[in-house]
Amino acid sequence: MSHPVSRRDFALGLAAGAVATGVAGTSHAADEPTVIPVPPPPPKPVSKTVCFVGGYTKHAPPGGAGNGQGIAVFEMDRESGVLTPITTYTDIASPSFITLSADNHFLYALSEIDDYNKDGHGSVTAFAVDQKTGSLRKLNVVSSGGAVPAHLSVHHSGRYVLVANYVGGCVAVLPIRSDGSLGEATDVVHNTGPRQPERAADNPQGNFAVSDHSGSHPHMIRSDPSGRFVIADDAGLDRVYVWTLNLTTGKLIPAKTPYYDMEPGSAPRHFEFNHSGRIMYNLCEQNSKIVVSSFDPLTGVITNIQTVSTVTPHFRGSTLAAEILISASGKYVYASNRLGDSLAVFAIAADGTLSLQDEVWMHADYGRAMMFDPSGTFLFCANQRSDAVTSFKVDKNTGQLAFTENFTPVGSPTTFAFMNTQV
Repeated sequence: MSHPVSRRDFALGLAAGAVATGVAGTSHAADEPTVIPVPPPPPKPVSKTVCFVGGYTKHAPPGGAGNGQGIAVFEMDRESGVLTPITTYTDIASPSFITLSADNHFLYALSEIDDYNKDGHGSVTAFAVDQKTGSLRKLNVVSSGGAVPAHLSVHHSGRYVLVANYVGGCVAVLPIRSDGSLGEATDVVHNTGPRQPERAADNPQGNFAVSDHSGSHPHMIRSDPSGRFVIADDAGLDRVYVWTLNLTTGKLIPAKTPYYDMEPGSAPRHFEFNHSGRIMYNLCEQNSKIVVSSFDPLTGVITNIQTVSTVTPHFRGSTLAAEILISASGKYVYASNRLGDSLAVFAIAADGTLSLQDEVWMHADYGRAMMFDPSGTFLFCANQRSDAVTSFKVDKNTGQLAFTENFTPVGSPTTFAFMNTQV
């Protein structure tokens, strides 16, 4: 016989079942504790390599206009050397040469123009560099001290920017303020001397290219590695000038031997020092030669010991040497040849003299500037007339270059600067 179940009995039964279930559940949890997954930590910030590329823009002296937009900024892939565009700073005219301060906190860019002011000068722009992103913030712009500047560098002391004004026939000293901005020139020195021939006597056979020898044309200025002397190549007067710099007044003082004559018509353009600072490699533009010299860091005396060609003995035709670099190992020198569109690779002997090891095609036209990335793994070339940057993988043991097949489009590129960001 069945018995009716009251609402009270039914409710009591449900409650009892719930208690039993809860006890059983508690017992199961005690046997197998619930594990709450912990999310993985966020990825650590990674330093990146930033590449700045400058060149000629439409704002330039007559005949010098280019296809560039300003200072183009890229991130470099450290495995492949590929450059990926980040941005371009367009508020600057023809930044044909740029350089970073030793700590990478500031970037200085000249404008290769002749209309910055009523005196027909070029200009230099100072930028602050964001250490985490590589982004630029303009600080100020000042006169370069002369017309159409071609080169600038930061003095070894970090207190001055040195400028070579090509058309102006002068070099200038610009003080660096505490915030990285620039002051007006503390000194401007004009070079003078006899007119030189347009071509050197030791030219490669069939070279019709000429360098302007109508007057003084400083093409590079930089302090020697010790910081004791300031040296300038004058491509118009075929001379190498040597000064000391008074760090208090910012004035250049001629050395005991104030200049050295080079081969007439050779047009000394850019130079490099070996790691000891006692061997100087001076690249002459017009005859495509490197003059190897000893350099006394105590007196500034330069003594020539060797001259080598940047083109092979079988080369015939027009060529103009452009840039010279020394590898981080100090074992190899590299030189670029415009018109011939080649890169010369030299081995450095124990006495500092050079021997040509290889000649490599640039894979583009008119390679004007070269620079290694900070690791020395890649060598980049700025090919002015083909509007492209090409790159090569560097064998650090042999010095040999292997083309990466990477082309980066940049209008009329002429200069590089690299930095690694901070994290």
